[in-house]
Amino acid sequence: MTIQEEQLKDAELNRMGDDAELLLDHPAFNSTINNLVDQAFQAFCNSKPEQTTERERSYAHYRALVDIVSTLQQRVQVRDQLMAANDNSNQEE
Repeated sequence: MTIQEEQLKDAELNRMGDDAELLLDHPAFNSTINNLVDQAFQAFCNSKPEQTTERERSYAHYRALVDIVSTLQQRVQVRDQLMAANDNSNQEE
């Protein structure tokens, strides 16, 4: 990978981290995710023992929501690590 390609990749990862942080910090996003998690949890807990399919669907919905938030958090962490590596690199020069 050339230096230019690496810089473009880093710029894209930084942009993705910035976008993810905007979402994670937005009250409407957080309230929507929290409401959907609560609904999935309630559906899971209120299902009858014989309602296996409904319970599994609720659990899968919950896991999908958790995965979305985790992915966004990971993008922010990657951006922060890149920024720290760049700061260290600039200080060494």
